[in-house]
Amino acid sequence: MTFIQIIEYRTSRIDEFDAALDAWVARNEGHRVATRAAQTRDRDRENVYLNIVEFPSHELAMDNSNRPETAEFAARLAELCDGPPTFRNLDVLRVREFGS
Repeated sequence: MTFIQIIEYRTSRIDEFDAALDAWVARNEGHRVATRAAQTRDRDRENVYLNIVEFPSHELAMDNSNRPETAEFAARLAELCDGPPTFRNLDVLRVREFGS
């Protein structure tokens, strides 16, 4: 079952955060578990962002979370945040695609 994790965080250092994220993506080329990710900005709350990350399954997402390099990466991003992130762990029950 597809699994989505939403990570909400606050940062006043988004440029540094993005640079770290881009470096992580490049460094993990060919080893990524996530199948899709979207970074979003909250229009109603200043400096609040959400990353929406999709995985093939909850088990693969947890395996990814348990990798030492993932823990190191998460610690680096936490240093760039103005407080601890909030995680939402979601099983995908249905997806509907709507054409334009």
